[in-house]
Amino acid sequence: MNDAAPGAASPGDLLDASALERLYAYPDRPCLRANMVSTLDGAAAGNDGRTGTINTPADLVVYTLLRDLADVVLVGAGTARSEGYRRAGPRTGDRAARAVAEGRAARPEIAVVSATGRVPPLLAEQDGDGGGVLLVTCDAAGTEALDRARGVLGGDRVLVCGRERVDLPAAVEALVRRGLPRILCEGGPRLLADVAAAGLLDEMCLTVVPLMAGGVQQRIAVGTAADAPLVPGVLIESEGTVLQRWLRPRG
Repeated sequence: MNDAAPGAASPGDLLDASALERLYAYPDRPCLRANMVSTLDGAAAGNDGRTGTINTPADLVVYTLLRDLADVVLVGAGTARSEGYRRAGPRTGDRAARAVAEGRAARPEIAVVSATGRVPPLLAEQDGDGGGVLLVTCDAAGTEALDRARGVLGGDRVLVCGRERVDLPAAVEALVRRGLPRILCEGGPRLLADVAAAGLLDEMCLTVVPLMAGGVQQRIAVGTAADAPLVPGVLIESEGTVLQRWLRPRG
């Protein structure tokens, strides 16, 4: 069990939507949570390179819940392109109304990280039913790319954090200052490794699906070496899918 939802469930309990929400509730402070999915042999995607081919119904339930609870989804530009990211839709059930009552947006924002300053095409599209899009980039992207991004998203929606590369701690601070303290990182693997290496990872939500993939797909975190110890908070099993929530140790 974890400090965010003590006593919310016990081993063997069947969880309804309310209990599941308590188990994944954000703490009452700024928090960066990651959510990833993996096969039994550690592949972060199916052999077509997409996570959608290894998702299960249980994973989809938690994926939707985590987006509903977040203020902003942080994602790398490459993952946004390969997975076909679009602007986030409305929160499900009564969570949109509750978010508005709490002074939060009815839809989470998407914050895409791109050192080159390029906005993925599907996120550049205007969508009246979708949430906002922010670009997190750096000075090295160049004036032309930054101006183009501002023309697409709006001048105040391009966050320049860092000179030669994206400064992730500065980016997280910028998101919190914008009133987006509940941050959900959906990868990809290189962004997740960078987040962990920078000491920014407060929680890791990992779904392990009952599937062997083989092939050459990468792990959920690759690239920058990280040393980010975590302790178990939640463990749920549903028809072979194992859903986990790991937490930064207290203190």
